[in-house]
Amino acid sequence: MFNKKIGMLGGGQLGQMAALAASAMGLEVVPYDPNPDSPAFKVTNKHFCAAWDDKNALKEFALHVDVITYEFENIPTDTIMFLMQHKSVYPDVKLLQIAQHRIAEKNYLNEIGIPTTDYKLLESEEQCRDLMDQWQTDFVILKTCRFGYDGKGQALFKKTDHRMPRLDGEVIIERPVNFEQEISVIVCRDQKGAIKTYPAVTNEHRNSILHKTIAPALCSSEIAQKAQDYAYLLAEKINLIGVLAVEFFVTKSGTLLANEIAPRPHNSGHWTIDACATSQFEQQIRAVTGLNLGEIKPFKAAEMINLIGEDISNLKAYENNDKIFIHDYQKSEIREGRKMGHVTILKD
Repeated sequence: MFNKKIGMLGGGQLGQMAALAASAMGLEVVPYDPNPDSPAFKVTNKHFCAAWDDKNALKEFALHVDVITYEFENIPTDTIMFLMQHKSVYPDVKLLQIAQHRIAEKNYLNEIGIPTTDYKLLESEEQCRDLMDQWQTDFVILKTCRFGYDGKGQALFKKTDHRMPRLDGEVIIERPVNFEQEISVIVCRDQKGAIKTYPAVTNEHRNSILHKTIAPALCSSEIAQKAQDYAYLLAEKINLIGVLAVEFFVTKSGTLLANEIAPRPHNSGHWTIDACATSQFEQQIRAVTGLNLGEIKPFKAAEMINLIGEDISNLKAYENNDKIFIHDYQKSEIREGRKMGHVTILKD
């Protein structure tokens, strides 16, 4: 017997697309989010709008659903631990703790044999300057250890700078990577331990926000396979139940370095809705409810283009074309840098 009512922590566009995938399967997603204007609320029959530390609301939510998952990783772990007293939560809290802290993330990846760039926890400006000399670079990348996404919580620190940028909380220093392209892999694992990976894809960014995903990736088959192998290894070692994305740099010298992980469906996997037999969102629903994973093999090459800010108001170029699929997240306010939707273009 599998679970039919899925509690979704987070009500953003990822939760919205998961809810649509579940509905097509005859299942129900119930989102929980503090934001009353959450996109997932617009496509579900029932939702909970309350703070992450509202234990009464969390308990009511847990008792209303059969199993719980999430659509973004910046959920307080205390919330997850509380919910685990009432229902199973997938992926588990260990993976969430790793993904929420950049040092823990890179430490774990390195421990299981997945290489990353060099990194240190920031201690002082002098340490930064020493690392620039040691790494033979004119600058380093500073990132907050927690809560960074779409370029937020990041800054460059150059040798010529007189003052170090200020970032809140713990900060990681990363050695710059001379990369040729960025690629990512979505991997899925069900409750029986079956693992499937989608093909690697190439990601292009603008202003630190994903602009375009090209599937399959524009790298060698050897590099693409190694990325899939690393993603498979991570899913196996961490005992993943759900969907996980791994982002990589392909360096100029042809090596592969993991950049970060996301323990949920990922922006670079949106193309799977229209170009694969089973989307990343359906796989998430299948994995957490106890169903077997679906078939992955893509039936078309594809490009996914994010609609950022005012892009959502200019859809004429994409209309009246049966090879283009428009996805509008129904967000009520258009803001610069905000993901408002995406389009998927199927290739011949």
